[in-house]
Amino acid sequence: MNFMSKTVRYGSILAAIFGVVMIVRVSNLQAERAMPPPGDPPVMPPQKPYVHAVAATGILEALSENVAIGVPLPGLVTEVFVKVNDAVKNGQPLLKLDDRDLIAEQLSTQAQQEISRAQITVSEAQLGKLEGQLARLTAVSDTRAVSRDDLENRKQDVTVSQAQVAAAKAQLVSSETSLKRIAMLIERLTVRAPRDGTIIQLNVRAGEYAATSPKTPAMILGETNKLQVRADIDEQNATRIREGQKAYGYLKGDPTITFPLEFIRVEPYVIPKVSLTGSSTERVDTRVLQVIYSLVRPADLPLYVGQQVDVFIEAPERK
Repeated sequence: MNFMSKTVRYGSILAAIFGVVMIVRVSNLQAERAMPPPGDPPVMPPQKPYVHAVAATGILEALSENVAIGVPLPGLVTEVFVKVNDAVKNGQPLLKLDDRDLIAEQLSTQAQQEISRAQITVSEAQLGKLEGQLARLTAVSDTRAVSRDDLENRKQDVTVSQAQVAAAKAQLVSSETSLKRIAMLIERLTVRAPRDGTIIQLNVRAGEYAATSPKTPAMILGETNKLQVRADIDEQNATRIREGQKAYGYLKGDPTITFPLEFIRVEPYVIPKVSLTGSSTERVDTRVLQVIYSLVRPADLPLYVGQQVDVFIEAPERK
């Protein structure tokens, strides 16, 4: 009886172990069948052109950087004079804001200006009358015929009238100055191009409300005939960057499109990383050093402002 109980007990333990082993094997087989075999990536990564290099991600920009065109104050857009891809010259009108309130103020000031002119005419006529009366009194040779008080009163009346003429003229000058100020404010509502370039983005239309927020500029202006690359260097590799280092750029998604880069400058301020590639392994909680390179735009390959570029910078290894 004792032998039979031991056999049953050990047999059940062995059967349980065998069942667990089989379950694990079946699970592994199913996982291998469900998982496709590893293959080559859809796009092969670019090869390093240098033995020792620092890899970075760059963004294509217009040469001398993109200009985010803003508005002097928030308001309703009444006219937009340009379209995307339009070439503009320095000082050319780009858009116009609603100026009806300033036009109404201008009309009111013009009316006040006419009132000031009329007031000057009345004051000068009154002054001439008083000066004539004073001249007749002072022309009397007999001092007993004119009292001293009357003579002093006439002189004071002339002085007051002269002050009134001066005040009316000052009021006219003030009206003219107000008209010049209003004209400058009206002119200010017409936003003009700060330099030559091409409209590469348009974010506002006639009838829309333009805000002064820098995050949503009315339009973006840049020189698209010449491009530059803004490369983000991880701060861990910042000590390997020197002025004048050679670099090559590879278009993101097509490493066959490559172009040499010419060093322009290093931005001497390390900033938080804001340009993201979307890679699952990319770090976002880091800071980067930005290096600016220029490039000659290929004649037979389309390049667009805002495209991402893989950049390899020739840099020595750390000692």
